[in-house]
Amino acid sequence: MDIIPRSNVVHKLEKRKLLIAINCVAGLSIFFFGYDQGMMGGVNGAVDYYDTTMKFGHPDPKTGAPVIDNTLLQGGIVSIYYLGTLIGCLIGGAFGDRYGRIKTIGLGAGWAVIGATLQTSAQNHTWMICARLVNGWGTGMLNAIVPVWATETAEHKSRGQFVAIEFTLNIFGVVVAYWIEYGANFYKGGTGQFTWRFPIAFQIAPLLFLFAICWLFPESPRWLVKVGREEEARYILGRLRGETGEDVGKAEAEFQDIRNIAELERKTAKTQSYFSMLFGIGSGKLHTGRRVQLVIWLQIMQEWIGIAGVTIFAPTIFRTAGIPNAQVQWISGLNTITYMMATLICVFTLDRIGRRWTLYWGSVVQGISMFLAGGLSTAGLQHPAGSAMARGYASGAVAMIFLFTATFGATWLTVPWLYPAEIFPLEVRAKGNAWGVVGWSIGNGWLTLLLPVIFKALEQKTYYIFGIANVITLPMVYCLYPESNQRTLEEMNLLFASDSIWNWEAEKNFAILKEQNPELVQAAQRGQSVIDPETGLPKSGRQGSVARNMSLDVNALAHHEDTYEEKQTFKHG
Repeated sequence: MDIIPRSNVVHKLEKRKLLIAINCVAGLSIFFFGYDQGMMGGVNGAVDYYDTTMKFGHPDPKTGAPVIDNTLLQGGIVSIYYLGTLIGCLIGGAFGDRYGRIKTIGLGAGWAVIGATLQTSAQNHTWMICARLVNGWGTGMLNAIVPVWATETAEHKSRGQFVAIEFTLNIFGVVVAYWIEYGANFYKGGTGQFTWRFPIAFQIAPLLFLFAICWLFPESPRWLVKVGREEEARYILGRLRGETGEDVGKAEAEFQDIRNIAELERKTAKTQSYFSMLFGIGSGKLHTGRRVQLVIWLQIMQEWIGIAGVTIFAPTIFRTAGIPNAQVQWISGLNTITYMMATLICVFTLDRIGRRWTLYWGSVVQGISMFLAGGLSTAGLQHPAGSAMARGYASGAVAMIFLFTATFGATWLTVPWLYPAEIFPLEVRAKGNAWGVVGWSIGNGWLTLLLPVIFKALEQKTYYIFGIANVITLPMVYCLYPESNQRTLEEMNLLFASDSIWNWEAEKNFAILKEQNPELVQAAQRGQSVIDPETGLPKSGRQGSVARNMSLDVNALAHHEDTYEEKQTFKHG
């Protein structure tokens, strides 16, 4: 394949080795994302940062704990980052659908380097706010495109597993951030600029490496089909799926499915702008407006069930639980290690029990944990500080926070990022995933702006808000979110073709459409098949034919058959 540079790893690796290499690069981007989030928890606690440079607080003369004088400024510096991610994801989604996944990764990494450099050199809160906005643009671009690239190259049977592994690296980034900051606190007593500037600067290294290495990796074969570069797409699919032994025919079958669905999408949808996607204008049976609303609210709820507070304001949360200030930082770091280890559960369960059941059990355990954390914290504060009863209740509250974090890592961490990358049509998949990042940005930005104020007003009762949010997610997921597990990306258009918003109607409609339109999701069963369904070997006949009479309307096929019968009756009458 002369079109693809010889330096590209697609010529040297194939099948699982190639998939692992792709997911290592994707994981590097996700690692940066996790590090960037976890970093602010420790930075907010650095004396030079909040007292001398940003001037939104002062240390308590007795305990040394931060006393925040301007909670709005503290929350604003954190939350402005999410305005940046919102802008960046929209840019990244549009750029990714037009110019490709790899170029967008390179652009996002380069932009994030600029933002990280500006943050490291910040001299006041105005500088820091602008720097975090710029850094958010780069993060938003990466978050909009990396999950799409990963899902478009993975096989549908293991798609969830690979993305779950990437998010283990995401939490590894949080762990690294916490422990780097913990170590930096010992340098000159933790009172100098190094305590917060070095942790911010550290993220530049993986970003530079990501920028340098991404150009050596293959483009998404689905995007290549979309833009008409089918020869490259077919070659890359062959390297991803294999072309010998029992793998013969797999790549060709998948390639034909992608061609068919791309053709159908071009016929079905009329407009592709963000505005038209949000309101479903011109999308017809693709119902992109419904999909956009689903991914936005799934990401918003991911933050409101409590993880944004635990990740960014963990030290504050542990203080409200009655933990002494001297122990807060290392307990926060230990919590992140538990968080990371729990993500491995999702690696082995997500493709087995599905997206919906993963969210169900997560919401139940998380909700119970938050209600108990609130109750135990309240009980502990009724006793003298340092007493045995106070320490006992505080330990119980901390255990519940640990349980919440571990459960989130095993469930809700991955699904809201995987689902948007799975369910959108190929024609607008990067833009669709960008809408998920919009929801994440809104949820995080809104919550991180309000949390300092909420914690100050409600203290430990804040946990009850998170518990209620977990309860709300149960009927929401049951009624509105169809299962995407073990279904190809090309089947998603059939899954969302129903005019009803209810999940049970979508499943019923999907079963009918799959039976009526086997050519949309099963290359081996089209009229002029290129693959023998029994052997998986290429058949003789015209290669690359695109199936006709495809439709996402359950009534369309019946109408077509009635018309055909009328013509035959007229012909023989």
